[in-house]
Amino acid sequence: MKESLPPIYFYIPKSQWPAGELPQIPEEYGDWMSFWNTRYGRGKYDWTLQTYLYLKADGWRCKLINFMPNEGIVISHRDFLSDNLKPSSKLLIVCIKVDREPHPYAQLQIVQNDRDKLLKRSQILWQSYPLRFWLQSKLIPRDRSRGDRFENAAFFGVLGTLAAQLQQPQWEEQLSALGLRWEVVKCDRWHDYSEVDVIVAVRSFEGSNTFDSKPASKLINAWHAGIPAILGQESAYRHDRKSELDYIEVASTEEAIAALLRLKNDLNLRQKMVDNSIIRSQEIGNTQITLQWRNFLANVAIPAYYRWCMASVAQQQIFLIRRYLIMKANRVQSQFNQLLSIK
Repeated sequence: MKESLPPIYFYIPKSQWPAGELPQIPEEYGDWMSFWNTRYGRGKYDWTLQTYLYLKADGWRCKLINFMPNEGIVISHRDFLSDNLKPSSKLLIVCIKVDREPHPYAQLQIVQNDRDKLLKRSQILWQSYPLRFWLQSKLIPRDRSRGDRFENAAFFGVLGTLAAQLQQPQWEEQLSALGLRWEVVKCDRWHDYSEVDVIVAVRSFEGSNTFDSKPASKLINAWHAGIPAILGQESAYRHDRKSELDYIEVASTEEAIAALLRLKNDLNLRQKMVDNSIIRSQEIGNTQITLQWRNFLANVAIPAYYRWCMASVAQQQIFLIRRYLIMKANRVQSQFNQLLSIK
């Protein structure tokens, strides 16, 4: 990188800095996260520490820090940024908003779905950009020696994010009647698809909620695992869909059962979806995600940093005041909506 470029930092506050030795290369991250999984939340470190490792390995001169510098570009997860943090005259804050509320004072916000409601607002107020989430670390694809077996259906994710209907005993009983074993995979095995023949991942059967702040990670991981996916009506999945072989969308438990029965009875369809997953997995992977980050830093963050530094003190203060007023207005609106829902 050029000597004239501003310093780029990935920030984890000292209070949430992990103990022990941190991974030094992307290939070490999966083992490190598995070791610390019960102690630390995953997402905020996946987005900060893991991104830092990939960009450093790609040649970017960036640093991982536990303090807020006076100047440069600071990239951090929303959970690591306090609401009252304001950028100084030579500091650009890039908030990895993902599925949280935007940071009130960060000049740039990163979202993980291009239909995120933040993107629908005026870009003058909220400078936000979609970037993909990394693949599941240390992902183990389906064991090819399983051949044509279709016995194990699984959900990879936090149980609370699974549709309530799929958490009931009746769901497991219905799958058992089809000759299928159902499993909600625990977080220490989210990387292991070796014994799985199909995934089912539905957050809700309410079609009006397309979860516009969520990524297509479960679909993309399924492609890399080489297994069919039965998914809900989410905008991220629909955005990446090119054909009916990418996944089967369902809007009810009845449709989910029908999809499983169809896959069980149609070996040709299963094989076509597996072959298609191999093609799609080559289109979206960590190499392409690293390139997205390179483009974001070079074409968005660095130019934004220089614009911020060249702005007058008055212009910077107007920006911060405007953001404060927006934050207050949003909170008042939220409280008003809560009162209406109570009535």
